[in-house]
Amino acid sequence: MARNSEKAQSMLFRFRAAQAADAGILDIGRTRRPRAITTLTSIPLCEKWRGQVLKEISRKVSKIQEPSLSDFQIRDLNDEINKLMREKH
Repeated sequence: MARNSEKAQSMLFRFRAAQAADAGILDIGRTRRPRAITTLTSIPLCEKWRGQVLKEISRKVSKIQEPSLSDFQIRDLNDEINKLMREKH
């Protein structure tokens, strides 16, 4: 079985990456999320980023409800949630 580093160097992988770049397909896993999602001009791309922010918000909201968290951890999570809410709009 080939390792991931060997797979990344294969000719097929490089060809597919070049093909995706030419087609304008963006690999969201490799790019950083823009600071303000509303500044994007592409609606499908904006919806993908917004969906990612919503998933992160829901993950943190469910985590904040754990009874084992200290007050400081709850405050930190709340600050992160508030930041994500500002980023969402």
